[in-house]
Amino acid sequence: AMRILRTIMRTLQTQQHDTTERNGNILILILIIIIIIIIMMIRCSRTTISIASTTLLKLRRSCFSSSSSCKIVEVGPRDGLQNESKMIVSTANKVKLIHLLTKAGCSTIEVGAFVSATWVPQMADSMEVLEAIGPPPLLPQVSYSCLVPNVRGMALAASNPHCTEVAIFASASESFSQKNINCSIAKSMERFEPVMDLAAEKAMPVRGYVSCVVGCPYEGAVDIKKVCQVSEQLLEMGCYEVSLGDTIGVGTPNQIKDLLQALQPLIPADKLAVHFHDTYGQALANILVALEQDVRTIDSSVAGLGGCPYAKGASGNVATEDVVYMLHGMGMETNIDLDALVDAGSFISNVLGKESDSKVARAMLAKRI
Repeated sequence: AMRILRTIMRTLQTQQHDTTERNGNILILILIIIIIIIIMMIRCSRTTISIASTTLLKLRRSCFSSSSSCKIVEVGPRDGLQNESKMIVSTANKVKLIHLLTKAGCSTIEVGAFVSATWVPQMADSMEVLEAIGPPPLLPQVSYSCLVPNVRGMALAASNPHCTEVAIFASASESFSQKNINCSIAKSMERFEPVMDLAAEKAMPVRGYVSCVVGCPYEGAVDIKKVCQVSEQLLEMGCYEVSLGDTIGVGTPNQIKDLLQALQPLIPADKLAVHFHDTYGQALANILVALEQDVRTIDSSVAGLGGCPYAKGASGNVATEDVVYMLHGMGMETNIDLDALVDAGSFISNVLGKESDSKVARAMLAKRI
């Protein structure tokens, strides 16, 4: 463009014209300059658009970058310990575990369950645990939760001020519902109505669990439509959130993606949580898929404790240490001190006389030697 401009200038300087002709040439020159400027602006705009498009693509690919945060619901003292049948953990050791988890920065901790002591003996001292742990800290705010299967359990939980929220549970599998709580899915929902009424009266938040969202130990594959139906019912009853439980740990990333994509037109992502058992080693991969689908609440169990008394072969929940390590590595905030969390897992593993099921904890503990 500059070469063209210089050629025009030289031509105008060497030619002899009268005043009219010179004015005409000047006008042509101005027009040519305007055209050159427009061409240069277009080229610059295309470059700018290209840079902007690249930047937006990078932002999209890092949709859960350092500005993101994730809530961890620690279920070890309840869901984790309930399947440890070889020994009954003392009330004092349960209380110490809860205090260690609180110190590590866990903001929501399941501390017990008001269920049948005959069927789940590990939870028989839940009221004693509640009494002993004291009120949850206010700065930072911590919530102590208990599982309640019926209105009697709800009344017990509500009677202790240290319990700040409760959880109810339903299944997406009819067979599992019968085996677990001896009634159909529809009947279980009826049983929860007085629970929700009392919770509303006491102003206690209620969280809902859905079991067997991918597979059932008795029926096999579970229909996604059933999961959607049960999840919607729990929210309609008044649950502030629904945690999707892969109870036997058979889910794979594509299955979890399909499930969440089916749910999200019906339920906002901020009202969903995921609860993955690691039976087939798929839990972290499934959590990553859930994060990609904008789910930001994850249930996990310190030291990978857990299982399910009614689901043969179901191994522990995904280890909280492994989840936190992954999230921190992705630049996501959890407000949890990983070293302190490893200490909590090491404590309860020693109490149980076994090695932690957390790969991260094993690696970090090995470095301390």
